[in-house]
Amino acid sequence: MILNKNYLNLQDSYLFVTIEQKVSAFQRTHPDARIIRLGIGDVTRPLAPAVVEAMKNAAAEMSAAKTFRGYRSDRGYEFLREAIGGYYAAKGVALDISEIFISDGAKSDAGNILDIFAAENRALIPDPVYPVYVDTNVMAGRDIFYLSGNESNGFLPLPDASQKADIIYLCSPNNPTGAVYDRAQLKNWVDYARENDAIILFDAAYEIFAGGANLPSSIYQIPGAEECAIEFCSFSKTAGFTGVRCGYTIVPLKLKRKVDGADIAVNDLWLRRQTTKFNGVSYITQRGAEAVFSQEGFRQVQENIAYYQENAKIIAAALTDLNIWFTGGEHSPYVWLKCPDDRPDKCPGDRSSWDFFDRLLTTAHVVGTPGAGFGASGEGYFRLSAFGERDDMIEAARRIKENINIW
Repeated sequence: MILNKNYLNLQDSYLFVTIEQKVSAFQRTHPDARIIRLGIGDVTRPLAPAVVEAMKNAAAEMSAAKTFRGYRSDRGYEFLREAIGGYYAAKGVALDISEIFISDGAKSDAGNILDIFAAENRALIPDPVYPVYVDTNVMAGRDIFYLSGNESNGFLPLPDASQKADIIYLCSPNNPTGAVYDRAQLKNWVDYARENDAIILFDAAYEIFAGGANLPSSIYQIPGAEECAIEFCSFSKTAGFTGVRCGYTIVPLKLKRKVDGADIAVNDLWLRRQTTKFNGVSYITQRGAEAVFSQEGFRQVQENIAYYQENAKIIAAALTDLNIWFTGGEHSPYVWLKCPDDRPDKCPGDRSSWDFFDRLLTTAHVVGTPGAGFGASGEGYFRLSAFGERDDMIEAARRIKENINIW
């Protein structure tokens, strides 16, 4: 028996495990410190009342023989896929419900989708990046190359015509930087993918935060994307389903690639993978997800999104007052800042992001996420999350402003 040695090429632990270990160690020696966590992107607002009511009703149905439901191992229930289709129709995107697959979350699908692609494919991943994109390709032993996101390109790198990619990862609004591709920039990526016979894996987990006609919330708002892109979305950030688990993946019927001279529908391959390895999301959960798209449910969900957006404004205002460079916070729940540096011979951004993490934790008792954990281009930067309670955001902003002078 031979183990998968590719796992030995991963970092010793997942980024957020390392953060939790550091915070726990600090708490043991400082038991009275009230720590404010702005690190992991976990929502704090409760589920919308319409969602809760729908899940209660669905649970009641499961208690009766006539309305009980068991395995659902294909694309998911039609009622939810039709609701998602209606949501996309409002964006100007027409979907067949057979193109929509219900899952337990975008993170799972972003990793599992690699099952249908050969290990010989070359993956292009913008850096800094959500760690799952990198780690799942490392696990598969796939060749990876990176495009640097930086201040000069607004942390929105564009394709390099000299580089040939087969699999392309894009996330917009971006995790961790909060930056958002505009329509022209996404068209650039779609054109590149079509020219190179590549497939874009588009993470739209934060699509509900994107605002304005020029900031697409779906890759399919770009003509031609249905022939070169797969889109992942999640109810975690949209509707607070982090503890419930539900998402969906869109695999267009027009997305085909040749195998031994024959056109093979990628949709068919993903269906085969899911029916083999996945038994579906619970009926109760899918009824709750359907309620998100009801008139009342969506109004309630948008109230929570507005709450997080106001939180982001509070963080952004504090950084503006301190003259600290940042991006994000407007069309994203994340604020991506340049680490301040108090050494006279250094510039902001030169300080280690883990060093800044330690300083923020020990002086302000605030937890964020070091940019280095998202890739080499993240070094010198730091992510703060707006997912939290209002009083905590106000207090965190106050602590940061009061402690910045001693850093």
